[in-house]
Amino acid sequence: MKDMNILLAEDEPKIASFIKKGLEESAYSVDWVKDGKEAIKNSLNNGYDVIILDVMLPNVDGFQVCRRIRVKNPQVPILMLTALDGTEDKIKGLDAGADDYLPKPFDFEELLARLRALTRRSHVLNPEKPAAEVIICIEDLYCNLSRKEVRRGNKEIKLTAREFDLLVFFIKNKNKVLDRAKIAEQVWDISFDTGTNIVDVYVNYLRNKIDKDFEKKLIQTRVGLGYIMVAE
Repeated sequence: MKDMNILLAEDEPKIASFIKKGLEESAYSVDWVKDGKEAIKNSLNNGYDVIILDVMLPNVDGFQVCRRIRVKNPQVPILMLTALDGTEDKIKGLDAGADDYLPKPFDFEELLARLRALTRRSHVLNPEKPAAEVIICIEDLYCNLSRKEVRRGNKEIKLTAREFDLLVFFIKNKNKVLDRAKIAEQVWDISFDTGTNIVDVYVNYLRNKIDKDFEKKLIQTRVGLGYIMVAE
């Protein structure tokens, strides 16, 4: 198995050195950049398996960097690091397109665990043994798990990595009512915080992409219970 290639965007040298050293000792390959402009440039010119992105970057902040990366590369997993630990900041990071959010200070083992979770979802842990092409479908919606491609009818649909995970979870649990806690646990690997609406936000994102332009709505709300993907 080849090394995992990671882009680390962190402006504090001591923190960056600590993370880079630890990741390299864990058999990851790491490119370190110190500001937002470098992060954007490197992310677009190199094929990274994961991007670790600090929020408080010089020149261009992490939120803007994340949005610009997502325009060009909706699939690459992005983990945001920040000293900002408020719920609003977490939501802002996730809304910008991040797949996960880790507040500072953090235990390095937790960072490794989150990276493993992200790479499991993106199917890059074992690139020497690519998965057989797997396609799952519901009604006229087709989802290629191997290529991370989604199509409804004749329309190709572009999803972020997190939106793709959410869609797959809905499809695999079609005709089941899924509460917000279950969705958060399975899609975000986190315990559901009743003070955040991140699940509702992402369900809305997904609806706008797979349901908005179609007569039949696949994702439906069950008031007081959660959401359900309905299929005959």
